[in-house]
Amino acid sequence: MTTFDVVNPATEQVVATIEQAGLAETDAAIARAATTYESWRAVAPADRARLLRAFAAGVDAHVEELARLEVANSGHTISNARWEAGNVRDVLTYYSAAPERLFGRQIPVAGGVDVTFKEPLGVVGVVVPWNFPMPIAGWGFAPALAAGNTVVLKPAELTPLTAIRLGELALEAGLPEGVLTVLPGKGSVVGERFVTHPAVRKVVFTGSTEVGQRVMRGCADQVKRVTLELGGKSANIVFADADLEWAAATAPYGVFDNAGQDCCARSRILVERSAYERFMTLLEPAVRGVRVEDPGLDSAEMGPLISRGQWEAVASYLPDEAPVAFRGQCPDGPGFWFPPTVLAPVSPEDRAVREEIFGPVVVVLPFDDEADAVRIANDTPYGLSGSIWTQNLGRALRVARGVETGNLSVNSHSSVRYATPFGGFKQSGLGRELGPDALDSFTEVKNVFISTEG
Repeated sequence: MTTFDVVNPATEQVVATIEQAGLAETDAAIARAATTYESWRAVAPADRARLLRAFAAGVDAHVEELARLEVANSGHTISNARWEAGNVRDVLTYYSAAPERLFGRQIPVAGGVDVTFKEPLGVVGVVVPWNFPMPIAGWGFAPALAAGNTVVLKPAELTPLTAIRLGELALEAGLPEGVLTVLPGKGSVVGERFVTHPAVRKVVFTGSTEVGQRVMRGCADQVKRVTLELGGKSANIVFADADLEWAAATAPYGVFDNAGQDCCARSRILVERSAYERFMTLLEPAVRGVRVEDPGLDSAEMGPLISRGQWEAVASYLPDEAPVAFRGQCPDGPGFWFPPTVLAPVSPEDRAVREEIFGPVVVVLPFDDEADAVRIANDTPYGLSGSIWTQNLGRALRVARGVETGNLSVNSHSSVRYATPFGGFKQSGLGRELGPDALDSFTEVKNVFISTEG
């Protein structure tokens, strides 16, 4: 096996060296998962639920350990990392109820009884990105396991540590070997094999739209099921009748959370023209007040970017002539630190307006009325998230129905709740994760007719 050095993005120090799986190890893990699937799907629903609850309890007992591991591996603030570990626990708990509620239907027909069953798919390959290693892993494996599938999970090369620990906690909770396998390695080797291996019946991929398109093309060769959660360029729409003080105070956290490395980041702020100057005046102190510091501190609100490569990619959007309205502060010295940055005024055709930056950079654009706000919000190939700020309920509903995006919040920046569906429109993805609908992505409907005649 080859190895990979895991680097702390806040210090640039190596924190672990991880062995990476090659093609042979990947094939062996898939074969083991395929064999284990036959016994796992046969586990009684109540027993499968009990094992998932035990897994959730194990995560709960190690929340602080997992959080500290994520701080060192990913540079997440400790408060965010605690939430992320807790989210894995909560998602497991939520889906632990699913095995006993995986209902089919009885459909009235002539001449007999017709029933449907929700059957598991088999082996599911889950490819996890580096920006939210823990929760996105849980969003994939929890409903898949609950539905009776086995899972082989590939964490991102940069951030494998919490996934490896979650795999250990699954075994400690009593899940049989081969039910959940964590397989660190290159996407071009392990992830690609998920796509091409015939025993893998579904691929769950979270990452860039470009790579997601390749995954989808590859899966088409076998008509393989796929869930894709891809890029975003979400709009934060602020109307003049909104609570401008609150909208401006919270706007930085809608885009700079996780240093902007969030597909849901509201990286375009659209402000009604009559309120534009007032909003910018309120936004500046809010941006300058974001605490960018050692992510291990309880007071930290933003940490570093994940890598030097990501730092350079974000910096490319800020040439010397970039229209920087104002920016916050960040530490000097080692680490991939980048200051929160606001660009305005900007052309609608500017790269920073059109492309997903995946860093702590936001553009501010004026709009004239509801129709103009919806037009600008929809002027993107993406459609993942967004926010609407107004005190007019009718307007909030009209605009929410008009914006082409999968997840919207009104007078807040909330995108993800484990009990509600999450996913994108357009090139932001395919399928839905979380909530009650996720189980449909990990099962097939089987119809059985039983004749009562003769």
